[in-house]
Amino acid sequence: MFSNQKSILNFFAVLLFGAFFIVSAVIPLPVCAETSPKISAESINILTKTNQALSEIVEAVKPVVVNISTSRIIKVPQHFDPFSNDPFFRRFFGDEFLPKIPREYKTRSLGSGVIVSPEGYILTNNHVIKDAEEIKVLLPDKREFKGEVKGTDPKTDLAVIKIDAKNLPTISWGNSNKLKVGEIVLAIGNPYGLNQTVTMGIVSAVGRANVGIADYEDFIQTDAAINPGNSGGAMANVKGELVGINTAIFSVTGGYQGIGFAIPSNMAKAVMESLIKEGKVIRGWLGVSVQSVTPELARQFGLKEEYGALVSDVFEKSPAEKAGLLRGDVIVEYEGKKIEEPLSLRNMVASTAPGTEVEIKAIRNGEAKTLKVAVVELPAEMQVTPDAEYENVLKGISVQDLAPNIYHQFDIPVKIKGVIITDIKQGSPAEEKLMKGDIIQEINRKKITDVKEYEKAASKIKPDESVLLLVFRNGTSTYITLSNK
Repeated sequence: MFSNQKSILNFFAVLLFGAFFIVSAVIPLPVCAETSPKISAESINILTKTNQALSEIVEAVKPVVVNISTSRIIKVPQHFDPFSNDPFFRRFFGDEFLPKIPREYKTRSLGSGVIVSPEGYILTNNHVIKDAEEIKVLLPDKREFKGEVKGTDPKTDLAVIKIDAKNLPTISWGNSNKLKVGEIVLAIGNPYGLNQTVTMGIVSAVGRANVGIADYEDFIQTDAAINPGNSGGAMANVKGELVGINTAIFSVTGGYQGIGFAIPSNMAKAVMESLIKEGKVIRGWLGVSVQSVTPELARQFGLKEEYGALVSDVFEKSPAEKAGLLRGDVIVEYEGKKIEEPLSLRNMVASTAPGTEVEIKAIRNGEAKTLKVAVVELPAEMQVTPDAEYENVLKGISVQDLAPNIYHQFDIPVKIKGVIITDIKQGSPAEEKLMKGDIIQEINRKKITDVKEYEKAASKIKPDESVLLLVFRNGTSTYITLSNK
C-alpha cells in the first residue's frame, strides 16, 4: 500500500509541475523593473559630434603621413670557428686570442614621415634615416618611392628627404608656442609597421629639456601612445594642424608607458626651411657660456627667484661682449619671453636669424638692465663637422674643434689641443676603442690642433693601414692603436 501512495504522490507532482509551465506560458510572471541608467539624447548628441570631429581631423591628417623603411649593411667582427665555440679553449686562452673575420648583414628599420610640400619634401627624424643606404617611402595611396636625403640635423634629430612626386597633399602648420598643457592632440604614424595608426591623448607638458635625445631639446610631452615606428610621424591639434614631430618615448620595456615626446612644429619648421634652402641649419649665437641658477647662487647674486641663465663667461669680440653683457649677469628675458633655464635661452638664440637685433633683460648686482644685442651666425669652429667617408679606420667618426665653451663644459686643461669626437657610427672600425668625448691629439705621432689638420691627416690613411692615436680621456692622455684587422 505504501508503494501505491508513493506512486500517486509522484503522479500529482508531475501534474502540478506541468501545470506551472502551462500557466506561466499563458500568463507572464512579473519581472523586476529595469534598473540600468538611460543615456540622454543630449549626451548622445555631444558624443556623436565629438566622434565626427575626431574622424574629420584624422581624415585631414592621414594623407600626409608616410611610412619610411630603411636598410643598411653592418659589418661586425666574428670569432672564427671551430675554437670560438670551444669552452675549454676560451677558458684558457680568452677571446682576445681568437682570430676574427668580418661578417656583413643587412639591417632594416621602420619609421614615419610627414609630407611638407606638394613637390615631395618629407620631414622626419634624423635617427630614422641615419646611415641608411636605401630609403623607401610608402604613401597612404600605396605608391612607393625611393627617398633621397636633402639634409640632416642631428642636434635636433630632424631630417628632410625628397621623393620624385608632384601634387602631394600637405598639412597646415600650427603654432607650437601656443600649445597649453591639457590640450587634446592626435599622434599619427606607423608603429611596428602598422600603417596609418592613430592615437589620442593630451599635452602633458611643454618645454621638456634634459631628456638626452638631442642637443637642442624643447619637447612636447604627451600621453598619446607613441611606439617604435611612430618616430617622424605627425602630432596634430584639434584644428588638424601640425604642432609636432613625434620623436621618442620614455620606456623601460621598449613599449608605450604613457610618456612620449615630440619636437615642436616651430622648431621643426625653422630647421626644415634652413635644410632645404641652405643644406644646413644656420643658428644664431650670442657668445656666452651660461649655467643654471641654484638656490645658493641666487643668494650670492641677490636674486629673489631661482630662474634665468647665469652668465659664466663672455667670449671675446662676441655680440654679447659688444652689447655690454658681463660675467655674473643673469639673463631673465629674451625678446620679452621669460628665461626659466639656460636651455630655454640656448634654443631661443639658436632659432634667431643671424643679423637680428634682440632685446635682453638681465639682472646685475640686483638691478635690472635692458640690452640690445645683434645676433650673429654660430661660428664654424663651434659647429660639428660631419664625418667624411674615409675608407680607413677613421671611417664613421665625427669631430669638432675645441671651442672655448667645450673647454669650460668638460673641464679640459688649456694645454690640451686637438679635436673632440662628437659621434661614432655603428659599425665603425673605431667603435670598440674610441668613444664620444674623446679628444684626438695626435694621428701617427703628428699633432692635431683643429678639424682641418684632422681631415688632412685622415685623408692620407690607406684602407688597410693601422693608425696610432694619442687620445685625451678622463684627465689622461693614452695611446690607442686602430686596425681593420
